[in-house]
Amino acid sequence: MPTDPEPESIEPDSMPPTQAGEPFHTTHWSLVLSAKNAAGDASTRALEELCQSYWYPVYSFIRRQAKKSDEAKDLTQEFFSRFLARGGFEKADRERGRFRHFLLVSVKNFLTEEHRNATRQKRGGDATHLPFTLDDAESRYALEMEPVDDSSPDRIFDQRWAAAVLERVMKRLSDDYAATGRAEVYKQLQQFLWGRNAELSYAEMGHRLGMNEGAVKVAVHRMRQRFRDQLYAEVAATVDSKSEVDGEIRHLLGLFGL
Repeated sequence: MPTDPEPESIEPDSMPPTQAGEPFHTTHWSLVLSAKNAAGDASTRALEELCQSYWYPVYSFIRRQAKKSDEAKDLTQEFFSRFLARGGFEKADRERGRFRHFLLVSVKNFLTEEHRNATRQKRGGDATHLPFTLDDAESRYALEMEPVDDSSPDRIFDQRWAAAVLERVMKRLSDDYAATGRAEVYKQLQQFLWGRNAELSYAEMGHRLGMNEGAVKVAVHRMRQRFRDQLYAEVAATVDSKSEVDGEIRHLLGLFGL
């Protein structure tokens, strides 16, 4: 069993602040406003990126409302179809704060409208191409809900949102390593990322990678720092101001007990 000292944890307070005088870029809000104000391809691309990133939290929330799988898929597709076809983000405003909260409120309003307007035309009548599929939605949902989870729909949404954020961060980190020919290093060292439950000690990992123990420690430290940078940037893109970033990171990591 590894006996390495407990490595540094990934705390919000250790995340990199923006430099003095540097503008605070809210990427997802910029995408929303681009989709709101732009026309043609720019608007479509902006909305599609958002849909690709966050369709599953929406599906999980709807599915948790005692909806059957087919109905949940249908409603999820309709929700995003309206955004893509009718400019569903047209009421978006950066001052609304967290993009996570804005999207959840939007889904709730959509479901309320659906309930009140049950006699409207059949869903799918004006089909809109979506930048994602729901083919594996139910198998993924069933796997994540076993054993039965009694969390509220709102908490389920937040948990899946946090998972989507971390998935994006890990994908970027993986791509960064692959771009420099170090994909195998990333694959092996990612077990040390959270500072717990590593299968190997630094020395054992060094033997596997042909590195000495000190080099492994340095490589792990650098990976954690790059992870912090990416996580900070991703979360910063979903809130309205720097003052909200740390709180949002604590909330998202807390959903995983980190």
